[in-house]
Amino acid sequence: MAEFFYADRLFTALERETPAPGMLLVSAPGMLADDFARTVILLIDVTPEATFGVVLNRRSELAVHSVMPEWLPHVAKPQALYVGGPLRPQAAIAVGMTSSGTFIEDHPELTRLANRLVHVNLQAEPESVEGLLEGMRVFSGYAEWAPGQLDEEIERGDWYVAPALPTDVIAPAAADLYSDVLRRQPMPLPLFSTFPADLEDN
Repeated sequence: MAEFFYADRLFTALERETPAPGMLLVSAPGMLADDFARTVILLIDVTPEATFGVVLNRRSELAVHSVMPEWLPHVAKPQALYVGGPLRPQAAIAVGMTSSGTFIEDHPELTRLANRLVHVNLQAEPESVEGLLEGMRVFSGYAEWAPGQLDEEIERGDWYVAPALPTDVIAPAAADLYSDVLRRQPMPLPLFSTFPADLEDN
């Protein structure tokens, strides 16, 4: 039954956005891969060689204070480490929302992804971003696609590509980011906003 939902999607009939840094990948209803069921991924780098991003809506039980206390003042609540993806869980990646009036190009610690949305260089001194961010998240690991792989998955209907809002990266603990992102998309995507990760929960 799950295979039917996974293959028969209205996603394939929609006009498709092009994957790019600062865009979101929203997993299609019925996604069978446990690592990506009901996930929202922020794309950080898209090149002919590879594409990678981080899962925005998988919070871990580990506090940022326990692993990177020096960055804690800049991390939005809840101040937990997020699971960015299945690859290299020892790698730490940070993304953030800039404060109003921050000129990203003037700060080499920040790489623009979209309007007010940045990749934060964790090799920099934490004090160097003081006052530049509304908040940020730190992710453990990431998701990556080989050349052509993501295009094939999008063509198959595995992912919907959508613009990100800066607030997506610092969504509060009570937010259901997957549902929130789908609700603001064109029809029929809002109809899938309550789709469960496990069909037996329906």
